[in-house]
Amino acid sequence: MASPQATKLKDAFRLFRDQSLGKPQATLEEMRVNAVAFGNLTSEPVGVTCSQVDADGVRAQWLIPQGATTERVLMYVHGGGYVMMSAETHRKMVSHIAKAAGCRALNVDYRLAPEHPHPAPVNDAVTAYRWLLAQGIKPSAIAIAGDSAGGGLCLATALKLRDLGVALPAALVPISPWTDMEGTGESMKTRAEFDMIVSPAAIAQIAGAFLQGTSARDPYASPLHAELKGLPPIYIQVGDEEVLLDDSVRFADKAKKAGVEITLEIFPEMQHVFQIAAGTLPEADLAIAKIGAWLKTRLT
Repeated sequence: MASPQATKLKDAFRLFRDQSLGKPQATLEEMRVNAVAFGNLTSEPVGVTCSQVDADGVRAQWLIPQGATTERVLMYVHGGGYVMMSAETHRKMVSHIAKAAGCRALNVDYRLAPEHPHPAPVNDAVTAYRWLLAQGIKPSAIAIAGDSAGGGLCLATALKLRDLGVALPAALVPISPWTDMEGTGESMKTRAEFDMIVSPAAIAQIAGAFLQGTSARDPYASPLHAELKGLPPIYIQVGDEEVLLDDSVRFADKAKKAGVEITLEIFPEMQHVFQIAAGTLPEADLAIAKIGAWLKTRLT
């Protein structure tokens, strides 16, 4: 049974949906302003320093937990449908994950659509990863993670690195990843009444702003349509009450058939990216602890 805090999180998500994604006349600017409040759902982590960094032209934050190793790095790409949110809205959440993993995090502030449509985000993420390599960080000491659109971007970045012949990171952690721009998963229907933040209509609207004429089946936009052979180990977390559930289930099934080491964990009664409530939601703290423990076994 979900915690009482989970009900409060649903209420917060519902408010954002009603003011933004579920409001037909809402402008992108209104969505972006409302999205800033997402960062307030996360408790401030203790003992984590934040500094701005230029990763070869890509804005980012270094998040360094006290006592963490500097040899291992979690590169994080935030969610927000590719059109909103930022490294700052996710700073506290990413800091919690970095603390759990015992490493520092490069929190990437990639360019957003519609001003910078696909493939700008994946190009920025690839640039940031290559910048890490140029700093002397070994690929085996790097993991890439992200949530929602950032979860899809996490996977797309690994795909592009593989296709470019760049040494791949040791692990990938997509959280509630958006892997199908067309929104064809069965959960788009079966979870629509339970998902308090994402709707099929919002998926279609945001996908259009992001793609701007590019094929919705471009694998760097929709990793579900990619050839997945050769990807590093993947750990997916997703809530059972979200319309994007099947984006994870179908991707995991395809990855397994391609010989990729993959773990899919579905959290009962949980919403889309419930981990954003770290420090205030027991289920979020448990999920992040699991991510940290998994990463510790993968990063060398």
